[in-house]
Amino acid sequence: MTSSLPRAVRPRRAAPHWCVRAARAALGGTAGIAWLALPVMTINSGTAVAAGVLPRAGPAAAGTAAPQQDETSGADLVLPLVAVGAAVVGAGYGYVRRTRRARTRTTPGGGGLDDTGEVGRLDERARQALTLVDDCVRTSREELGFVEARTGGGAAVAPYAGTVRQAGTELATAFGQHLRYDGGVPAGPAARRQVLADVIGRCEDAGRLLDAAADGFDDVRGLDRGVGGAVEVAESRFRALAARTPATEAVLLGLVRRFAPSASDQVAGYAERAKDRLMFATVHLNQARQQADRGENGRAVTHLRAAEGAVAQAEVFLDGIERLAAELDEAASMVPAALSGAEAERAGAQARLTAVPPGEIRARVLHADAVLASVRQELASGRPHDPLGVLRRVVAAAAPLGAGHTGVLSAAILLTARSATTAAADFVTTHRGAVGAGARALLTEAERLLASNAPADHLRADALAREAQTHAEQDVRTHGNPYAEADLHNPGTAGAVLGGILLSPSPSPTAPAPAPAPAPSFGGPGTRARRVTSCS
Repeated sequence: MTSSLPRAVRPRRAAPHWCVRAARAALGGTAGIAWLALPVMTINSGTAVAAGVLPRAGPAAAGTAAPQQDETSGADLVLPLVAVGAAVVGAGYGYVRRTRRARTRTTPGGGGLDDTGEVGRLDERARQALTLVDDCVRTSREELGFVEARTGGGAAVAPYAGTVRQAGTELATAFGQHLRYDGGVPAGPAARRQVLADVIGRCEDAGRLLDAAADGFDDVRGLDRGVGGAVEVAESRFRALAARTPATEAVLLGLVRRFAPSASDQVAGYAERAKDRLMFATVHLNQARQQADRGENGRAVTHLRAAEGAVAQAEVFLDGIERLAAELDEAASMVPAALSGAEAERAGAQARLTAVPPGEIRARVLHADAVLASVRQELASGRPHDPLGVLRRVVAAAAPLGAGHTGVLSAAILLTARSATTAAADFVTTHRGAVGAGARALLTEAERLLASNAPADHLRADALAREAQTHAEQDVRTHGNPYAEADLHNPGTAGAVLGGILLSPSPSPTAPAPAPAPAPSFGGPGTRARRVTSCS
């Protein structure tokens, strides 16, 4: 589905129900009064009811006419009363029908109570679709990396890399639509339903792209013909990561000693999680070889996929520590120049204030003075600090002062935005078994803005990425660790489920933590579990 976001159309306002009811009641009442008044008017005027019949003259006629008139008047009262009763019954029936229809209305523009419920159900479907297809894209990208490592890439793999990129692009558009939806755009129920339907449709399109490529990808990978070569690739990456782990742990300890705690908070525990994933990979690589030796290729493939997912995430953890160390060193060297750049922006704003003293510029200058003085005092104290945090404070103080940014401030903005966005992406990737659509949508928008060349977009990307990480961490805390007991028998299982390495079925009402299903593969929602067999 490639339809663009529909324009919000202002629905015509229907007449209030009470106006309609009042009009109908007045009409029925008028009809009833007319029926009641007609016999009286007829009697008082002495005119016959039947057209063309004249009353007889004379006393005899009068004597015979009087009883007839009394009898006719009593009969004529019946019809008006019936009419009034019918009007009341009809009005009541119409009111009941309108009320029932309003409660169950699902047509565009409907304002019934069920509009909120229907939109809520659609929103839940959209969030589930976004999360599922995002998992599919991430899993497909990971497995594709192992194929490229084995084959060296080339023409055989290029179409599948393109498919993953295309699915990712379609998914990013859907995330952008849902992020605007969460922001209240559009506002009308009908338009909001249409946006959610479009989000779901785009997710389905992205999933179908991956599903359609799954068979061809399997042919290129060739696991059905044997897993020996694929296991060797995974073991090679495993050994390289295991060798890196002690050195990366030392890097993390160095960050803790050199900088304030906030500088390394985002990677706290990453070394332990990397070792947890490597331990899990060890078990499943061994199982893959044993099953292959016994000729049980299907089981061997299942264990191989679990091991590959764990190896890929261990690499994310270790890379995250080393990348943060490099970013903190770069930020520390940039802080003095960024302070000078902020002072230049402040001087320019002060000059404009001298010429035309608006209150808003004065407030910004005073705020910048306070922030920059605080930063200089913190640096002069010699205590450990967070260079990336310092850069954010300097940039935030200088950004409102000028029409543009000096080169060093633009570089500082880009560095902080890139650091926050990559950190959030690492967290979502390695905790995707628990992270919901909200955090992923924020991250996707941050990644889009980061690709821009505008410092204002980079500022926004930094804020969105940090918000995405906050939401993702909250999702993980809410999710908890329902598979903790599984680690007693299969080390690393809880982390593998949290990281989306193993598929996690819905909990059973009678079992608080069911056994996790095996690992997913390259493909969309319809094919990702095609290799699932028992991992026992």
